[in-house]
Amino acid sequence: MQIILKKDIKGTGKEGDIVTVSDGFARNKLIPSGMAVEATEANKRAIAREKANLAEKIAAEKAAAKELAGKLEAETIVVKTKVGEGGKLFGSITSMDIAEAIKAQTGNEIDKKKIVLSKPIKEVGTSKIDIKLYQDVTAQVEVRIEG
Repeated sequence: MQIILKKDIKGTGKEGDIVTVSDGFARNKLIPSGMAVEATEANKRAIAREKANLAEKIAAEKAAAKELAGKLEAETIVVKTKVGEGGKLFGSITSMDIAEAIKAQTGNEIDKKKIVLSKPIKEVGTSKIDIKLYQDVTAQVEVRIEG
């Protein structure tokens, strides 16, 4: 029996795949649990439409991420904090501090989990950090720490 998977099923296939399984497995397990539907022509057309809509949505999100990356790379983000002797900070600058500074200066809200810091920033100065905005879109932003 041919079915269209609605969820990823280990050993069978991924969501949206049209696969052939035994009649018993399809009728007793997959279809009643909502993991699959029978592969009729109407269901095949519906899956094709959903895939096309998903592709458009992904393309739009990626374009928006690239635009945001361009805006962020054009700016220098300034983070002000308390500084001790020799330019050493009290504590450190974390991804949360950088996310708050980006929101305050540009109005763009960035999730702190998307900011990639190899180690917390502990000195005054300028450094480049990566912000992973989308799957293949990364912005390299200049951050200046001031006292």
